[in-house]
Amino acid sequence: MIIFGKNVVKEAVFAKRPVYKVYIDEKMNDTAFIGFLKDKNISYVLTNKGELNTLTNNQNHQGVVADVKAYEYQTLEEVFNPQVMQRFLILDEIHDPHNLGAILRTAEATSFDGIILSKKHQVPLNATVAKVSSGAIEHTNIILVNNIHQTLIKLKEQGVLVIGTDGATQMEYTEIPQDRTLAIIMGNEGSGIRPLIKKNCDLLVKIPMQGKVNSLNVSVAAALMMYATYIKKQK
Repeated sequence: MIIFGKNVVKEAVFAKRPVYKVYIDEKMNDTAFIGFLKDKNISYVLTNKGELNTLTNNQNHQGVVADVKAYEYQTLEEVFNPQVMQRFLILDEIHDPHNLGAILRTAEATSFDGIILSKKHQVPLNATVAKVSSGAIEHTNIILVNNIHQTLIKLKEQGVLVIGTDGATQMEYTEIPQDRTLAIIMGNEGSGIRPLIKKNCDLLVKIPMQGKVNSLNVSVAAALMMYATYIKKQK
């Protein structure tokens, strides 16, 4: 698959993702980035900006494009560990790759254990998601499940506290319990969490707002929820 942007390509190299080909703008003067590629024994070809624009559909590629092995999903069984306290974020039908990329970036910053996505009605892991994540996609467990509702049931059977958001509830997001494994659900950009999913939450919390526009972008709301439940982990 094609990825682009200096940070994204660098993180792919650091993560030892197979890199098939790197294209560099022939007018690039970033000697540090070129030196990085040479130091890591990554070969590259010089080309014109027009070809880079074509490869990326005119995205902001910063003069760097790479063809790499596609990103892979993990299973819940590979990531979930009932013996330790974990934090998961469940995304219920997120469609905008910019939102998913921003969420991945925050999830990596807060050491969340995994992002859970459904196989249906969900933006895939693509070049835009990778670019917006600024390389965080390489360091975040992205879990693909067949059905969000069935996954909730499975997590609850394992003692995981499932939390959703609802502006009409009384409990605020800063009151979320911190002493157990959590799975926080964020809903679709337009319609929010689906009714059946919300019905199966153990807790509903709100992010208080006083402005005239009574809503937040889902990536901003997800960031607040992740930082409210942040656990500093030993490196």
